[in-house]
Amino acid sequence: MGRKNFVEELKWRGMIHTIMPGAEEQLEKEMTTAYLGFDPTADSLHIGHLVGVMILKHLQMCGHKPIVLVGGATGMIGDPSGKSQERNLLDEQALRHNQEAIKRQLSKLIDFESDAENAAVMVNNYDWMKDYRFLDFARDIGKLITVNYMMAKDSVKKRFSGEGEGMSFTEFTYQLLQAYDFMHLYQTMNCKLQLGGADQWGNITTGTELIRRKLGPEAEAFAITCPLITKADGTKFGKTESGNVWLDARYTSPYKFYQFWLNVSDEDAKRYIKIFTLLDRETIEALTAEHEAAPHLRVLQKRLAKELTVMIHSEEDYEKALEASEILFGRSTSEALHRLDEQTLLQVFEGVPQFRIPQSDLGCSFIDLCAEKTQIFPSKGECRKMVQGGGVSLNKERVEDAQRTVTAGDLIAGKYLLVQKGKKNYYLVIVE
Repeated sequence: MGRKNFVEELKWRGMIHTIMPGAEEQLEKEMTTAYLGFDPTADSLHIGHLVGVMILKHLQMCGHKPIVLVGGATGMIGDPSGKSQERNLLDEQALRHNQEAIKRQLSKLIDFESDAENAAVMVNNYDWMKDYRFLDFARDIGKLITVNYMMAKDSVKKRFSGEGEGMSFTEFTYQLLQAYDFMHLYQTMNCKLQLGGADQWGNITTGTELIRRKLGPEAEAFAITCPLITKADGTKFGKTESGNVWLDARYTSPYKFYQFWLNVSDEDAKRYIKIFTLLDRETIEALTAEHEAAPHLRVLQKRLAKELTVMIHSEEDYEKALEASEILFGRSTSEALHRLDEQTLLQVFEGVPQFRIPQSDLGCSFIDLCAEKTQIFPSKGECRKMVQGGGVSLNKERVEDAQRTVTAGDLIAGKYLLVQKGKKNYYLVIVE
């Protein structure tokens, strides 16, 4: 058909965990509609969702049609897979708000708007579940899948074997609801493939089984799952000490987002650059070889951080994040420092010693600021000596005269002063 092979593309990128027999043949035979579900539990996706987003992106680039399913109904229940506790349930207004926000984020990467045959569609399972009466569901769907079949799934078995606080009936029904989603999309949108993480295999195969039992053996549906991404040390990917790394700049600034990718280990960078970027195989192999020749230059991390910051935010946000990163390592100017917004400034200098002075202290000399108003220098003599040696800067500009006056015109973002001793010692003065 002259288009990229979806399965081959995912395989070399390390993005396939399990593939159901016949799935590859189905994808080669015709343009195939496939769906992947997202929980609308927040109004932003985080980097833990990015694997699914990239899979949908590749699916569309390979000529197939993606359906993004927002789990409005299932989000009201909570999926037991990989969890030991039930989650909080959302009301409809919150679900709709989150759905719109998620679509805006995904639209940066996936085409929903064009008139192409394989333009993506977003659906919400709340729309077809909200009027489905319990008695009808129990009669039409419940009788087709046995409890024995459902109990055999790993996600259920783990919860019954003492992980967490057991499982409520609500959660137990999740498997059937997800299976019904697949059958509904199969019947209404000719969706023959479900995609998801490795922990979803049980739920997805319940869907293919329901389709077969309800619609007959000739109704063929398939499943492909991707590995759950971990860090090289085995810990969970995507979490930092301060929580999730979000795709929305309101929750994780582009600078923090950029820093997350810049700081991954060499081993992780080699995997992540295949999974989270659209760079082709030759480019990635060349970058990896370059990285291995000089690991200290962190070629892979820098490229990974660039590709992702541009893809999720913008080229301008990447340039700003790069410029902010340079500030700490001495290779930047006073102008760059003054361009920083307050949030980024505080993030760049997180952890450096801070001093607070009142507005009335402005107008004093630099030496008084450093040795009397704050404890940046233990004495005026030491401050004077270091200034004479050319080793002190205010806001990235060398201080030539220790007696120079510090004024409101020196403030960054209207309230900060940055003093630097030597190459690496920074002090942030907050003027209140």
